[in-house]
Amino acid sequence: MYDVDKLREYFPSTTVYKDPSVMAMFKSAKIEAFLRDWILKRKAGPDGRVENVDVLSEYVASIIPPRSEKERLQDEARSNGETRPFLAKVNISFNSSADYYCFEIPGLGFTYSHTIIEDYVWDRIKDELIGEAGGWGLVRLGYMPPEGNKKNGRFTLLDYKNFCPYEVNLDAFREARTHFEVEEWMGIILGAIDYNPDGFEREGWIDTDIWNAKHTMLTRLLPFIQPRINLIELAPQQTGKSYIFGKVGKYGWLLSGGSVSRTMLFLDRRAGARAKGLVTFNDFVAIDEVKSISFTNDKEMGGILKGYMEDGYTTVGGTRVDGDAGIIFLGNIAVEDMDASKDMLRELPDIFRDSALIQRIHGFVPGQFIPPLSPRMYISGWALNTEYFTEIMHLLRSPAETMRYRGFVEELVDVSSKSGDTSGREQDAIMRLCTAYLKLFFPHADSALIRDSKFKREFDKYCLQPAKRMQETVLKQMKIINPGMFGNTGFATYKVRYDI
Repeated sequence: MYDVDKLREYFPSTTVYKDPSVMAMFKSAKIEAFLRDWILKRKAGPDGRVENVDVLSEYVASIIPPRSEKERLQDEARSNGETRPFLAKVNISFNSSADYYCFEIPGLGFTYSHTIIEDYVWDRIKDELIGEAGGWGLVRLGYMPPEGNKKNGRFTLLDYKNFCPYEVNLDAFREARTHFEVEEWMGIILGAIDYNPDGFEREGWIDTDIWNAKHTMLTRLLPFIQPRINLIELAPQQTGKSYIFGKVGKYGWLLSGGSVSRTMLFLDRRAGARAKGLVTFNDFVAIDEVKSISFTNDKEMGGILKGYMEDGYTTVGGTRVDGDAGIIFLGNIAVEDMDASKDMLRELPDIFRDSALIQRIHGFVPGQFIPPLSPRMYISGWALNTEYFTEIMHLLRSPAETMRYRGFVEELVDVSSKSGDTSGREQDAIMRLCTAYLKLFFPHADSALIRDSKFKREFDKYCLQPAKRMQETVLKQMKIINPGMFGNTGFATYKVRYDI
């Protein structure tokens, strides 16, 4: 476990006490970790503990209404003119045919077709909404009755305030990181996402096994911190895949089972709708249970996915759709099948038998290293605030930050191949993964640090070698799927430059 006093010294306002019994209460109510920590920050005492669970429960029920409360909120808006403030995720869309903005609140069942944001409200709140096409915040709803010959009234968005309760300063975060060794930092990040760094040991495991389990758990965060990271993870059940991608942060989207359409991911082309798809306003879109996923049109979706995963944009019906969201595929397979030399994709839908699609995946997450979750793997005590840390990761995705860290990686990594013909996709994948790892483990990297020999050894262990293994697995799967094209394809050599 990391030094709690040291953690609180350098992160005095962004730590929270994570009590397993209180966390279990939030989990039973299906409340995401970032919302939980926002609430705990307001309701916990000076010692970080919740004194009255009943009061906390009442507050949670009032501030995060369940879907069953939709009718009550509708009546409140219609009868009183407005609702009380409540927490919700709001998505926005521009209705070009009617010239107004509308919104949806998926968790409560409010849809674009029955909502409107009046211009005077839009002008006041757009700076908080438009960058993300929506987001989590404190919301107040109103009601606009039918006018003239219109058939339906509309619910209005009267107010929206992002609920982040503190200033998130990257420079302060980077300075704080300088006070921790990388092993300590790994533990702190695990605590930030609710895991106990001392809970990964298993009988018969050696230090390397424990390190691989921790590192792989944190590899799941790469799409949180780096734009357009495409990953696939096929791992045993009960290893926390859905939790990381569905509950930890507010900037991603988890799709679980069922049918996935072009409209859902990219653009709704129906007249008057023009609703943006999930890739346009999320940091990542994780598609869970890929073995049971069906696509409404495999051929169309395969082409669109390949284009988007390669370039970050695609064209739908003549409309260009841009996004920074990574595409993540998640699925469960038996431990004995988790072997890069075997066909790990054989139980997946036919769309995954296309080597051109697999080639656009930057890495396989080695989920076989993560043990099934057990109670001792969950954090108990002071830890970095989940909401704060996910905000930091989101800020580190900016173009300026990404260019800065990618520049360091380009200086650090030497690439060569016997044939002299290194695959551009392969090299970009490794550089992209290394950039994400660098942000995660060494956010304080600068021109001086990257010339330090100790840092270079740590960069090799924490960033370069894992990135190589993840991309090598992609190549091995392409060889199995399409041996005629990739059977003789070699892998370049990637080494840390110790001479800079």
